[in-house]
Amino acid sequence: MSIDKALYEAPQGLAAINGPDVEIEIVPEDEMEVDIVDIQEDDFHENLAENIPDSVLATLGSELVEDFTSDVDSRKDWIQTYVDGLELLGLKIEERSEPWEGACGVYHPILAEAVVKFQAETIMETFPASGPVRTQIIGKETPEKKDSATRVEEDMNYEITDVMTEFRPEHERMLWGMGLSGNGFKKVYEDGQLGRQVSMYVQADDLVVPYGASNLQTAERITHVMRKTENEMRKLQVSGFYRDIELGDPINTLDEVEKKIAEKLGFRATTDDRFKILEMHVDLDLEGYEHKDESGEPTGIALPYVVSIEKNTGTVLSIRRNWREGDKKHEKRQHFVHYGYIPGFGFYCFGIVHLLGAFAKSGTSILRQLVDAGSLANLPGGFKTRGLRVKGDDTPIAPGEFRDVDVPSGAMKDNIMPLPYKEPSQTLITLLNQIIEDGRRFASAGDLKVADMSANSPVGTTLAILERTLKVMSAIQARIHYSMKQEFRLLKEIIASNAPEEYSYQPQEGSRKAKKSDYDAVNIIPVSDPNAATMSQKVVQYQAVLQLSQTAPQLYNLPFLHRQMLSVIGIKNAQKLVPLPEDDKPCDPITENMNVLKNKPLRAFSYQDHEAHIKIHMAAMNDPKIKMVIGQNPQAPMMLQAMQAHITEHVGMEYKRQMEEAMGIQIPYDDDNSENHMSKEMEMQISRMAVPVAQQLLNQNKTEIAAQQAQQAAQDPVIQMQMKELQLKAQEISIKEKKMAMDAAAKADQLEIEKQRIAAQKEIAGMQVGAKTAKDKADLEAKQRMEGLRIGAQVGADKARIQSEKTRMAVDLLKHNKKENK
Repeated sequence: MSIDKALYEAPQGLAAINGPDVEIEIVPEDEMEVDIVDIQEDDFHENLAENIPDSVLATLGSELVEDFTSDVDSRKDWIQTYVDGLELLGLKIEERSEPWEGACGVYHPILAEAVVKFQAETIMETFPASGPVRTQIIGKETPEKKDSATRVEEDMNYEITDVMTEFRPEHERMLWGMGLSGNGFKKVYEDGQLGRQVSMYVQADDLVVPYGASNLQTAERITHVMRKTENEMRKLQVSGFYRDIELGDPINTLDEVEKKIAEKLGFRATTDDRFKILEMHVDLDLEGYEHKDESGEPTGIALPYVVSIEKNTGTVLSIRRNWREGDKKHEKRQHFVHYGYIPGFGFYCFGIVHLLGAFAKSGTSILRQLVDAGSLANLPGGFKTRGLRVKGDDTPIAPGEFRDVDVPSGAMKDNIMPLPYKEPSQTLITLLNQIIEDGRRFASAGDLKVADMSANSPVGTTLAILERTLKVMSAIQARIHYSMKQEFRLLKEIIASNAPEEYSYQPQEGSRKAKKSDYDAVNIIPVSDPNAATMSQKVVQYQAVLQLSQTAPQLYNLPFLHRQMLSVIGIKNAQKLVPLPEDDKPCDPITENMNVLKNKPLRAFSYQDHEAHIKIHMAAMNDPKIKMVIGQNPQAPMMLQAMQAHITEHVGMEYKRQMEEAMGIQIPYDDDNSENHMSKEMEMQISRMAVPVAQQLLNQNKTEIAAQQAQQAAQDPVIQMQMKELQLKAQEISIKEKKMAMDAAAKADQLEIEKQRIAAQKEIAGMQVGAKTAKDKADLEAKQRMEGLRIGAQVGADKARIQSEKTRMAVDLLKHNKKENK
């Protein structure tokens, strides 16, 4: 176990031994009470045990030791479960002789796996390379407060990462103890020998509170069990921190719990050659230091003290006040921070030992059975007859080896009977996998199966799966975030008290960069996010926001969103990669024109001369040389848009200035875009006053613009020449119109003549068509008559021919008949 430091070191260190001689003044007895009060006021941090009689201290010490013993007994069940679970970590290699020599002694690593994963994930989340601290501005955000927040954040991170070299190792030890036992404690105090703040890890079994306590703030008694060597005790006594009395040799016999813890971790220890010191934070009503009312009468109210007691002898070593000097309420100072894993019914939380102890024990038992079954199946034993002799029967038979056997009678198989050992059971393997899977899921120690997730899944679906998988771990991280906030609050108090009051120069590298007033403007919070347990969860969350920003980019602060995304994935110097508008500094309009050409962001400030800026920017936009140079640049449209947006910003601010001047009031404005705390009444008053002023300003601007245009028209020769050109153009247009009218009339007459000509042509064409039609008709009739005559002649000829043929046929028939008759 580690050597713990006391709450306070000697205020003057060992140098107090060689201090000036002490003068002792004897005062009358009736003035002694007044002197004691004066001592209380003059030396607030003194060891009150030096002024209290030994008999009172002995009684007080025995009572407090008895209370401590009672507190230890009240948590025996919790500590027993914790001690039994230490064995299941498998930190000690066990050589088993039961049920036989060399039986399997392996432990299933589910418990150690869960603790190691929790420690690794949490240390990366709570302690990044840049430091674990970030700041939160108190009240309205101003440029001065932003600078203070930056200085405080750098100062705190420097103190914790570079000066407090023990912070990260102690924090990692605390995470291991917290994950295992469910409780981790940090003790924050100012070390007088080191001259700085210290935050040390206190094991759960070394911090004892009474049964029924709900938290450290309301606990009636807190006992920190410390162990110090004889040399350390002597240093503290000589420096005046503890009473310089004889304590004898340190005889610290370990109790049963301490012995079990040592055995489970692989140590063999029965005694400890260190003093066991009980540093008890209790409320006491000490005689001579009572709480008094306004009339000076004791009220019987117990005040907070820190009492240090040597455990074995019950000797009170020191009693010191545990409230701030000058505090009339005597509120107890808190020096411990409680980190809890899973809150339970009482003060002590439950850890992975309590949650996975049964799973680890069952998994270890089944795993050993499977290994032993495999060993027995591979190297089986059995029975042989008494007369059977095997050469070298005391050693196993190697593969490929044959040995001589003397068989008394019968066959050899009748003289040997191996025991029926079975192979490792598949049922046990399935049961082991189920138990381990249930345990990992219960403790959120299982890995997310990314391979089972589609690459095209929406970000919202991925985020929902991550949230469901990491819900328990996210809750634990939120508790750690809260506890770290309390720890940083205690560290801030000590660091701020040692910071310089003021500095009128720029702090150099390695010197304190923050002053006391800087710490008053900010709160110190952890850099971890209580809403996301791992970096992957944060990345998915920001990816969801980036997707939403693409649908409505005008609603989002995209530079800030991208900078946050870069910070989450661990990119250094994100502020240089993605500058924010609030990072811009005011500059003259010429420099702003140069920044536009360099594609640098622009920002207008309320106190600038907006009219001058607008005129210079407009002149640069209309400059032909600048247009010619940037006209071939592909970034020219973006430059123009940036300049126009910047001019519009100046126009808006100039309009606001004119309205303020006309109304005679100052409208609240925040250059840093922080929350505007304008009241409802003030907003309504400004709105009513602005109505007539806005109309008046509108009319004024219209009149001014019209007068400017008229003046320009009267004085500008270019405009006059343009007007003359317009008049000449108007005359030319009138002449052209007349000529066009004459041309139109001439065209109308020509069109009428053309119509008459066309009509005559149509009449002549009709007569020609009629004559041709009559001629064609006569020709057709003549043709028809000729065709009729031709057809008639043809018919007559055909008839004559037919008649002649008939006559010939008749003659032939007669001749034929005559021949037949003959």
